[in-house]
Amino acid sequence: MDNVTVNSYVENETKSTLLDTATSDLDVQVSGIVLGPLGGPLGGPHDTEPSSIYRRAPIASLECMEDLAGCGGDHVSTRSDSQAIVSRQSSLATSLRYKPLGKSGLRVSQLGLGTWVTFSPQVTEETAEEIITVAYDAGINLFDLSEAYSGGRAEVQLGNILKKKGWRRTSYHVITKVYWNSKGDERGLSRKHIVESVKTSLERLQLDYIDVIIIHRADDMCPMEEVVRATSHCIDQGWCMYWGTSRWSAVEIMEAWTNCRQFNCITPIAEQSEYHLFCRGKTELYLPEMYNKIGVGTMAWSPLAIGLISSKMDDGMPVFTRQSFKGYTWLKDKAGSDDGRKQQARLRDLAQLAERLGCTLTQLSVAWSLKNDNLHCVLIGAATVDQLLENINSLQVVPKLKPEHLAELERILDNKPVRPPMVSTLAQR
Repeated sequence: MDNVTVNSYVENETKSTLLDTATSDLDVQVSGIVLGPLGGPLGGPHDTEPSSIYRRAPIASLECMEDLAGCGGDHVSTRSDSQAIVSRQSSLATSLRYKPLGKSGLRVSQLGLGTWVTFSPQVTEETAEEIITVAYDAGINLFDLSEAYSGGRAEVQLGNILKKKGWRRTSYHVITKVYWNSKGDERGLSRKHIVESVKTSLERLQLDYIDVIIIHRADDMCPMEEVVRATSHCIDQGWCMYWGTSRWSAVEIMEAWTNCRQFNCITPIAEQSEYHLFCRGKTELYLPEMYNKIGVGTMAWSPLAIGLISSKMDDGMPVFTRQSFKGYTWLKDKAGSDDGRKQQARLRDLAQLAERLGCTLTQLSVAWSLKNDNLHCVLIGAATVDQLLENINSLQVVPKLKPEHLAELERILDNKPVRPPMVSTLAQR
């Protein structure tokens, strides 16, 4: 046997001995090893730290916990402050889910309560308090209002209710809007108005901070730099935690985000957009792109088309209940227009679809909005407790909406938005 053969034989024997020794050592400690997908140690062959083979198994993600919600007899929902807890009202057979608002860490319920109608003059304070209480007990953790709702009375009423109930501040989120002051000469987005509006809202709400302030619309007379600096100042002072926009175009949102990056300000986390069966373009075409590019989430308001979509029927036609409310008479003109009459014919067909699904037209409309995965929260409104419960029970309809139902719904509506074709300026020369 030559020297090369001898050396090769000795080398192979040495490797075999070392492998047997390592295998023997691992057999003694096999109970402490976390195996990877191929049966090897999770740390891998290049993990040199001795403790790597004793790594803990990964904790189940919060999204997985949400998938398990509602499997038991009690209504289970996911909460940001306690991972998973039993809902405050087990009588509802539905399961609310919670997701981050935009790409922030603020987790909100998929249904939020818009208080425009709840705190209107036509609703008594006792009824409003009952609506807020039922919403909270059902798992809704987001209340949306504005400095202009009922001339500021909405914020006062909500503040009194929250103080009376004594709920933990971490268990709910309050969103209020800035721009539409009850006094016309004081509206706008100047730094002075934003700061004064936020401080006044805090006094009305009797809170230490507001979770999210929403800039209710863009102000062409105010520089965007002033707007983003003012909102960042309010956050730095601890008066609010986040800020967002409402009724802004995609271009305006991008301009605000660009200014925030340029001047080292805090960026917006959400856009509140009108979204229902007859208003789809902006929410479906442009806002998902805003979320993917700059992290701005979408909150949908008016899923019932400001009351034009109603479960009450008269000779097969929906009855628009809000038209008789003081301040809602303009809906009569809208319903009587050519577009309004076309919508009524479509609502008649949608009501038949809802009947086959075993739900009301209102529930079908809300469930259709919830079916859009790009939405982070859908704001519902209610003037009575029954209306609120009807809207919340729309969650039961969501799993019933199969592809064939959605296809039929698209056929009835015939208004699926399409992005306009790109126009090249070079081709026009």
